Amino acid sequence: MKAPPFGYRRVDSAAEAVAALAELGSEARVLAGGQSLLPMLAIRLASPSHLVDIGRAGDLSSASADNGSFVVGASARQWVVEHEPAATAAAPLLVDAIGRAGQVPIRHRGTVVGSIAHADPSAEIPTAFLAQGGTAVAQDTSGTRTIPAEEFFQGPYMTALRDGELLREVRLDRWPDGTGHAFEEFSHSHESWPVVTAAALVHLDQGVIDRAAIAISGVGGTPVRGTEAEASLIGQAPDPDALGAAAEAATADLQPFSDVFGSGTYRRKVATVLVRRAMSTAVARAGGAT
Repeated sequence: MKAPPFGYRRVDSAAEAVAALAELGSEARVLAGGQSLLPMLAIRLASPSHLVDIGRAGDLSSASADNGSFVVGASARQWVVEHEPAATAAAPLLVDAIGRAGQVPIRHRGTVVGSIAHADPSAEIPTAFLAQGGTAVAQDTSGTRTIPAEEFFQGPYMTALRDGELLREVRLDRWPDGTGHAFEEFSHSHESWPVVTAAALVHLDQGVIDRAAIAISGVGGTPVRGTEAEASLIGQAPDPDALGAAAEAATADLQPFSDVFGSGTYRRKVATVLVRRAMSTAVARAGGAT
């Protein structure tokens, strides 16, 4: 199937992009790497009136550390971020997630911010963003505003972005030294879309957990944080019983959908296993026993 007809405009800066979005109206869509949007056009799941191509916008291509955050611009390619030393130091969970997000040719074209803006409820990069924490920076012709990661995802392929806004960048929180991370996923083959993913971050203080984050995708319309499970870990020694109980708590209230890849009950069980694995690996990387 071919894409429906659409207009095309290439811009060279963020200012040009938001001006174009304001002019073209709510049916215009931003094109960055195209690895998510173009397949949806091809099967007619999206039919925008215009595409605004930001792929050559130089002021949106950076990926660097900045004042306690790791900042990724809207046109920064996944491959570039994956191999950026500052990303490995400040946001290793994101780097792990990118490494699982499709084959190398896809990562050479796809963008980190584009994946987050696309908001696929099973995708790896949005899950890492939610677990890591931080903000999304939206820009329109009146200026910029920030959206916390936990408020950004609104539903399947739905975000807190407003009509006319460009997701200019995402700013991921840098966790303190001594933090361990892990990203786990289950898929039916190396090249297939993930069924369930789990991301975890753990910080230890003198052998005791004093900060933790858990995010899961493939279990609902958005990636979800295991906030109650995170709270239950604070002050705990990172032993297998505590991690297992946290994994159960993180998935107890989930009501995953059923599809050809598995029932909702199956997805919840897989999520529990992946959260436990991710927590165990994160603890080991933080220097604790498992």
